[in-house]
Amino acid sequence: MLIILGGLPGVGKTTIARELARQTGAVHVRIDTIEQALRDAGAGNGPMDDAGYRVAHAIATDNLRLGRSVIADCVNPVTASREAWRAVAAGVPVAALEIEIVCSDADEHRRRVETRVIDVPGLTPPTWAEIAAEVEAGGYQPWDRARIVVDTAGCTAAENVRSLRARLARD
Repeated sequence: MLIILGGLPGVGKTTIARELARQTGAVHVRIDTIEQALRDAGAGNGPMDDAGYRVAHAIATDNLRLGRSVIADCVNPVTASREAWRAVAAGVPVAALEIEIVCSDADEHRRRVETRVIDVPGLTPPTWAEIAAEVEAGGYQPWDRARIVVDTAGCTAAENVRSLRARLARD
C-alpha cells in the first residue's frame, strides 16, 4: 500500500509518518530529506520544482514492487502532485490511501513551526510568515478527492497513529 500524506509544513506529518513507519515496518519516504540531499549535491541551487517528488516516486515505486508499504511524507500542495502519487500506486499496482494532516488550532500550528527542531542538516524550513503567504497566494490547493483528514490539534502523535492504524485495519 502507498500511504500518501500531505499538509502544510509544521502540522505533524513527519512525526506521524515516522511513528507509523516504525510500528508497521513501512518505508518512510520524506521529500525534505530528498530535496536537501539534492541541494547538497549541487543539483538544486534554485527552486526544486518537482525534482524531489520525482526521486521520491522512483524510490516509492522500487519499494512497492518489493511488496513493502510506503509512506510518502510531503506537503503535497497541489492537485498535480497528488495525482502523481496516485499514478505511482496505479503503476505498480497497489492500493493508495490519501491522508491530509491538518492542525486546526492556528496558534498551536504557529508554535510548532516556530519551535520545531530541524533534523535534516542544512534544511531551512519555511517561516510562519512564508507558510501564511503561500496559503494566501493559493499555493496550497484544497483537496478535490475523498481522503482521511487527521487533525493534530489537541492530540498526541501516538493518538493520531493509533487512529490511523485502526483505519488501515478496516480498509
